[in-house]
Amino acid sequence: MTDDAPVLTHRRGRLAIAELNRPRAINALTHEMVGLLQAALDAWATDDSVATVALVGAGDRGLCAGGDLVAMHRDARDGTRGSVDFWRDEYALDHAIATFPKPFVAVMDGVVMGGGVGLSAHARHRVVTERTRFGLPETRIGFVPDVGGPWLLSHAPGELGTHVALTAATLDGADAIALGAADVLVPADRVAELLTALETEDVDAVLARLAVEPPGSGLAAAREWADAAYSGDDPEVIVERLRASDVPAAHEAADEVEARSPTAVAVTLAALRRAATLPDLRTALDQDLHVSTALLDVPDMAEGIRAQVIDKDRTPRWQPATLAEVDPEVVRRCLP
Repeated sequence: MTDDAPVLTHRRGRLAIAELNRPRAINALTHEMVGLLQAALDAWATDDSVATVALVGAGDRGLCAGGDLVAMHRDARDGTRGSVDFWRDEYALDHAIATFPKPFVAVMDGVVMGGGVGLSAHARHRVVTERTRFGLPETRIGFVPDVGGPWLLSHAPGELGTHVALTAATLDGADAIALGAADVLVPADRVAELLTALETEDVDAVLARLAVEPPGSGLAAAREWADAAYSGDDPEVIVERLRASDVPAAHEAADEVEARSPTAVAVTLAALRRAATLPDLRTALDQDLHVSTALLDVPDMAEGIRAQVIDKDRTPRWQPATLAEVDPEVVRRCLP
């Protein structure tokens, strides 16, 4: 494999490393990369010389900034469906990582967004650093958290996952641990030492030695008011509770929710509530595929990507413009 391949694989002792290799794009995930990762995992799963697998990102900006939004915009605008094939294979890869038969260590350093969450937050060992910037920002672009995000968020403590999903919040490493989407924090300057140790040592012993106590989590500190505000199935009621709170952060959260695509907020809340009732990640990923595919026919996804990625004017014109105007039938059609 050449050094300019979008996924590089390395063998170091008992450790196999998959390196996402599009650093100028913060290793944003393409369909080709999904196929290369899947092939590598298939080979390593049955290779007795591989004891541990690690996932890392090239460059110093992050593990993975998400998926191919330009292709999603094209499909939503033109009625094509290439993104559906991508999502189907991407979600299968996320499930393969979750069920990988050997220790899988995801190094969640730097930016870990959208599709990057799918590649890492389902792993057996999820390592953040003080540089981690973790998020499922889909409601910003008229989309809904996918890649098993609703499954993760619906199983977070209390209503913290609902808060993160509806506001599209960006979290630090301590927050990701508090959310249940990561396990331990290893300082960024010790990641190289972590990988070297995994060449010869078992994962649990290495992480016990190198992990440090995370700092206090702002997300965890929001638990009381978030639980009070975000319960239930009605996003309008949630915003009303946030506005009525005597906590300034709750008012800021209300502003964030109301700035997002109203349709995406309503579908996201419904997807989270349904994911909480599903039996396993595989079923939740099947739901994600249904929701993602349905959203190709909803105007807000094309408009949100246009505003954030294509034209970059940051002024999306949502249709409809308010939560009160969202058609419940549109929300219903987006769910299986």
